[in-house]
Amino acid sequence: MNRGGGTGGFSGFSIGQVERMIGVKAHVLRYWEEQVPLIRPAKDSLGRRFYSSRDVSLLYRLKYLVYEKHFTALGAGEQLLRELSGNAVRGAAAGTIQEIRRTLMEIYGIVTAESRGAPEEP
Repeated sequence: MNRGGGTGGFSGFSIGQVERMIGVKAHVLRYWEEQVPLIRPAKDSLGRRFYSSRDVSLLYRLKYLVYEKHFTALGAGEQLLRELSGNAVRGAAAGTIQEIRRTLMEIYGIVTAESRGAPEEP
């Protein structure tokens, strides 16, 4: 991230930098902040915004949803929230699946070890 001079220790991207990166005017970025609670840039004592990398990623996705998929800003924010919630759920599900897989492998190991040691039936 870029560190601006005299920012009171804030690091991130200024609204001008984000405007150029995303290709959206500053007033649109400020409007999206009002509509989408997920986007909350840090502000220094003078009220200057500093966007994190996460904010910038969300803004790229928001731009896509608004301009390409024709969502309203509010609808795009709700979609972002669903996507982020879905990622959390998928992550938790993946962890549960891994735990089940480990348990099944342990059971399989026990069953195959017992079947090797047991006499075969005629």
